[in-house]
Amino acid sequence: MDEISQDVDVLIISIPYGAISSLPESLFEKLPEDAVIIDTGNYYPEMRDAPIEGLCNGEAESLWVSNLIDKPVVKAFNTLLAHSLAELGCDTGCEGRLAMQVAGDDESQKKIAIELIDQCGFDSYDAGTLEESWKMQPGSAGYCCDYTLDELKEIKEISTQTPESVAKNRAKIMGNFAELTNGDFSHENVISVNRKYNI
Repeated sequence: MDEISQDVDVLIISIPYGAISSLPESLFEKLPEDAVIIDTGNYYPEMRDAPIEGLCNGEAESLWVSNLIDKPVVKAFNTLLAHSLAELGCDTGCEGRLAMQVAGDDESQKKIAIELIDQCGFDSYDAGTLEESWKMQPGSAGYCCDYTLDELKEIKEISTQTPESVAKNRAKIMGNFAELTNGDFSHENVISVNRKYNI
């Protein structure tokens, strides 16, 4: 695994948060100084993840990751469902192009993440700093809703969410997901439910 981090421009972390601490420290120590680390994770204590003290206490997920690995990270690729990521990307400027959110403290690193997002077929919405990345966590306004950039901007502008309300919304949705979807886990129905509650 040490060889993975040598001479890379971008390292993408896409594993459950509880598993990050099991990664060898050398993975991050051997990264080039200018390498960009992108965190794509989401914390789901209601259905997958064991409780993590810092995250249970309201710390922004990617800020927790950054502190854990002692490296700056960019939060991205976590606000669209797998089907959307795999099937719904399109060329720059295409009609109805979906947008995903991105957050980070280093503007140059964030720019690289935005370029990757564009190459994957999506527009980007800048959600702010890593500390503000709670705005793109599960339960937040626009999370996994398949919005265009204009639609995402609109829902963000009218949202009155706080870190606490986002966590409560996540718990309500994920704790009752089968009931809220009536057992219909099709992409279209999941998007419909998310649009109803992630506001």
